[in-house]
Amino acid sequence: MEFKKYSEDLNLSYTFGGFPTYELLSKQPKAVIKVIVSSKLIKNDEWKKIEDLCIKHKITIEQNDKQIDRIASKSNVYIVGIFNKYTSTSNEQNSVVLVNPSDMGNLGTIMREMLGFGYKNLVIIKPCADYFNPKVIRASMGAIFSLNIITYNSFEEFESQNNSKLYLFMLNGKSTLNNIKNITEPHCLVFGNEATGLPLSYTQKGESIKIAHSNNIDSLNLGISVGIALYEFSKNKFN
Repeated sequence: MEFKKYSEDLNLSYTFGGFPTYELLSKQPKAVIKVIVSSKLIKNDEWKKIEDLCIKHKITIEQNDKQIDRIASKSNVYIVGIFNKYTSTSNEQNSVVLVNPSDMGNLGTIMREMLGFGYKNLVIIKPCADYFNPKVIRASMGAIFSLNIITYNSFEEFESQNNSKLYLFMLNGKSTLNNIKNITEPHCLVFGNEATGLPLSYTQKGESIKIAHSNNIDSLNLGISVGIALYEFSKNKFN
């Protein structure tokens, strides 16, 4: 079977490189179609772990330089995982909610931050960036495969199925982040689009919060804002 360069309408996607491929095999082995390797691959300890997982889960390993050249965007890719896109369900843990995220690098970074701070439910409100794009997978360093990703067509659809308290991060939030202490109740941390943030009307949907910063900038990058919020909401867990 020949595989094409990635596009959003494909039912499958790719991991490029050893580490994200290992994460894919570790966390989502049932989704894996096969692993393709280059003839230039140096079979080190990292490769041995990948090979062992392929043997364990009866996943085919194929050496195929032409196939890698066809689907990879860079020339120094020696390991490719090919997997079917899959769906997740919420497990009722605390969540991060992203409303219309559009930057794939930010999306991958946020996934990695979430896993680092113990948040495993990611809710995405459409329209949004393609979270199965290999660029997102690479930016997440494979963290995507440890998350439950749930999408909704609108924020109202999400609200109708949500039972957790909403903390909405906005430039004009009524509370400041450093006033939020010892949160133990189930909750969702909600963030808007990179360019526009959350509309003013969202202040009525939950507790609105601002991250205080100097007047030298108008706002923080979305990925940084999410990282700051995750740290503050989870720091007692890791102390």
